[in-house]
Amino acid sequence: MIGFLRAIVIWAVIGAVAFFVLRIYGRSLRREALEKEWDATPGDGGQAAREAYIERGMEAYEGSLRNRLLVIIFVLPFIVIALLLYLMNYA
Repeated sequence: MIGFLRAIVIWAVIGAVAFFVLRIYGRSLRREALEKEWDATPGDGGQAAREAYIERGMEAYEGSLRNRLLVIIFVLPFIVIALLLYLMNYA
């Protein structure tokens, strides 16, 4: 039983690290895309307008499906473990 709990804790730590690394990576990719989008448009709105545009885009990204799907990395292993435990003990 202790070995099982240790495996769960290790799995949770690895999942959390993977989640946060991929979240940071996804945010950096989106921010870079927004910066390139702003630079590609003609006209100059100044640095403040550029930062406001990027911040609005990042707020929209936070609520996007792509960002929310990263939670699967953290939740899916625990769902699989629970399903396996149920099937092995009660099915």
